[in-house]
Amino acid sequence: MASDQDHSGLDAPGSQFHRPILQSMPDTRQQSFDEIYGPPENFLEIEVRNPRTHGMGRHMYTDYEILCRTNIPAFKLRQSSVRRRYSDFEYFRDILERESARVTIPPLPGKVFTNRFSDDVIEGRRAGLEKFLKIVVGHPLLQTGSKVLAAFVQDPNWDRNAW
Repeated sequence: MASDQDHSGLDAPGSQFHRPILQSMPDTRQQSFDEIYGPPENFLEIEVRNPRTHGMGRHMYTDYEILCRTNIPAFKLRQSSVRRRYSDFEYFRDILERESARVTIPPLPGKVFTNRFSDDVIEGRRAGLEKFLKIVVGHPLLQTGSKVLAAFVQDPNWDRNAW
């Protein structure tokens, strides 16, 4: 039985188009200045930058600055800067895997055996380490459940052997 308002079966059961029964009401409450211009309720910014190469000959290594800005309560400091070597990231990743069986931990950028100290290799590794850290620190289960995460990105005296 068709009516003047028949829409060619758009409201028929099983149709992929349904008219909503309830419409949401627009929020007419005025936002405060802090809500508009203040920091978001929870934010975490992580940056891997400023690589530095140290040592001579076979004892050379590169470390990277990790800059962290956050207001998440699990992190003790609102802003921090620490330096970590690639091998520190390897230990950190291993600790995360043991600690967080329910979370798939992303891979680190691969090991490099030739031209380790060329600008291109160092920059590629820096970008890969930053991508890794952004995924890890952005994971809600790791933010709240990991014992090692905040220490790794904030504690200048982080000791990989303490975990």
